[in-house]
Amino acid sequence: MTWQSLEANGFCLLRRSMQRHQVDRLRAACADAFSRGSGSELTLSSHGHVYAARNLIDSIPEVRTAWQTSLLRTLLRDVLGDGFGLVRALFFDKPPDRSWNLPWHKDTSIAVRNHSVRSPSLTRPTVKAGVPHFIACDAILHRMLTLRIHLDDVTDENGPLRVIPQSHVSAQSDGCGCDQAVTIHASAGDVLAMRPLISHASGSSIRGTRRHRRILHLEFASAGSLPDGAQWHDFVTEEHG
Repeated sequence: MTWQSLEANGFCLLRRSMQRHQVDRLRAACADAFSRGSGSELTLSSHGHVYAARNLIDSIPEVRTAWQTSLLRTLLRDVLGDGFGLVRALFFDKPPDRSWNLPWHKDTSIAVRNHSVRSPSLTRPTVKAGVPHFIACDAILHRMLTLRIHLDDVTDENGPLRVIPQSHVSAQSDGCGCDQAVTIHASAGDVLAMRPLISHASGSSIRGTRRHRRILHLEFASAGSLPDGAQWHDFVTEEHG
């Protein structure tokens, strides 16, 4: 299987990667875990809607296996090799009462067990929701892939993601430029595969919408090791899913 768009442009949209019952199960699992508080770091709207959550690998068991479909496994193996693993899982929503926008940026932060390691490949140690993080160098990020599982239909109404083709080649790359940005419209069950270094942004939902925009954001790495003795905070393989 080839993924020319992913390699050339830094992203590709995999239509109907998950069946409706799988999407429903993931939405229900997230809602149940968030209602119980079960270990996830939650950010709530004024009406109590969760619009962001971290540290989902341990708190939502379905996160460890949701990506283990034939299509997604094949993609991950083709792009990252046989030794890949899930290293971080996040949840994002734009609930009707608490929309937000996101400026252009690249995903350069990785979750680790200990950020006291000294390495030229890992800089700017910080802590997010109780978990140590580093900013990773391009060489590490080139060996990573993100899968964004859409749990809702995404239209212009609910703040779709925008990506800049060819901006994934380095942390400094502008790619084709903002004027050539692509808007990602998706149906529930579609999966966006994208390289961490691709520049991406999103606008707010349209005022008055009733639509959510729930996304399960999963980050994968090609190997369980990091430079200079650093360790991923989590590394979930197919065998241990």
